[in-house]
Amino acid sequence: MAVLLIEDDRTFQRILEGFLTKNKFESVACSTAKEGLAAVSKQDFDLVLLDYRLPDGTGMEVLEQIKHNHPQLPVIIMTSYSDIRTAVKAMKAGAFEYITKPVNPDELLLLIKSALSKPTKSEKTAAVSQPQFVVGSSDIARQLQQQISLVAPTNLSVIIQGESGTGKEQVARSIHQLSTRAQKPFVAVDCGALSKELAASELFGYAKGAFTGALRDKEGQFVAADGGTLFLDEVGNLSYEVQVKLLRAIQERIVQPLGTTKQIQVDVRIITATNDDLHEQSKHGMFREDLYYRLNEFKLHVPALRNRADDLHEFMEFFMNQANAELGRTTTGFSIELTNLFRKYDWPGNLREMKNVIKRAVLVTGTGEIGVAALPPEMVDAVNKPTLNSISETSTYDLKAIQESQERDLITKTLAEVRYNKSKAARLLNIDRKTLYLKMEKYNIQG
Repeated sequence: MAVLLIEDDRTFQRILEGFLTKNKFESVACSTAKEGLAAVSKQDFDLVLLDYRLPDGTGMEVLEQIKHNHPQLPVIIMTSYSDIRTAVKAMKAGAFEYITKPVNPDELLLLIKSALSKPTKSEKTAAVSQPQFVVGSSDIARQLQQQISLVAPTNLSVIIQGESGTGKEQVARSIHQLSTRAQKPFVAVDCGALSKELAASELFGYAKGAFTGALRDKEGQFVAADGGTLFLDEVGNLSYEVQVKLLRAIQERIVQPLGTTKQIQVDVRIITATNDDLHEQSKHGMFREDLYYRLNEFKLHVPALRNRADDLHEFMEFFMNQANAELGRTTTGFSIELTNLFRKYDWPGNLREMKNVIKRAVLVTGTGEIGVAALPPEMVDAVNKPTLNSISETSTYDLKAIQESQERDLITKTLAEVRYNKSKAARLLNIDRKTLYLKMEKYNIQG
């Protein structure tokens, strides 16, 4: 088995190489994104271990290119505790899993073996039959399920609104599975990950020679979803030009691939998801009003995890059982101290964050009751030390450090107040989204 290691810390790189050799894996080590992408284009690998922070790019950029050219190649992201939300985004973009530094050797070996294992047909069938999503049993959960059951049999376009990580895609899948289109494709597109240039070609396809690098015809996602459901996640991120084409495709049920005059008839149901207020954006000219009303034939709101205290224990048990089955562990429950901490925690990453926190805790604990010691330290600190003095005594007279610290605190506070809605945060801070993203990267603010 050949493993590609992309890690710029030479000392840690050598440690990992020795670890891989000891466990009878062949390895090739690279220190930059450029070297890693060159290696994966020249040689066949069974797995990639990818550091998120590289001197010439980010792990997300490398991941996207690897997944574009080698969609079946598993990638494990290595990141620091402070990068966990970014790592979760990487998993959404196709990473097999992430592991936090300092790396636990047993945990890494288990992840590598899990990534390299090829499930049998019976295992695949079992995986499909196991529930991947739990709705909950509270009044809020029952209301949501009733709305899903109500709209599913129709062909109405649906907007699913909720914070990042609340399970909007799973709600969309539930609607699809309960609809008359259940036996047809469900195609999910993360609009937030698409640049202005890529969005149109991804949605509508393109002909060979349509632009530099278009070496063959490519089917768009509308055609891929024909007869089924097209799920557009974070639809508010699409550019105005793409919104115009999207509206035409929905209204006329026709798409035209880039670089051709050919028109293709399509029959798709559109479900969109957003953590923005599209109605408010449409009133201020940031989202086409006619497209908003075309998409908003029915709206569902998925509540944040912090507002679902009655469902908390059910979610905890569900994710624990799921992790036990996946990791071969036998944990049995949670300590009272951990449960109380979970109830106090704000869960900015919602269900997605809880799933990954519990998965890690199950892996670390192995068997028996899961305690607070199995949780990420920054999570425990967030509950026990909700406010920290942002300026240390040693930097009291460093004007630049003070200004940067205050700017970081203001951005962090604003993001928390708007529940990590980037568009709203940028407006409140009187900066554009690009500037906000750059500052979040500069100050290592996750979200």
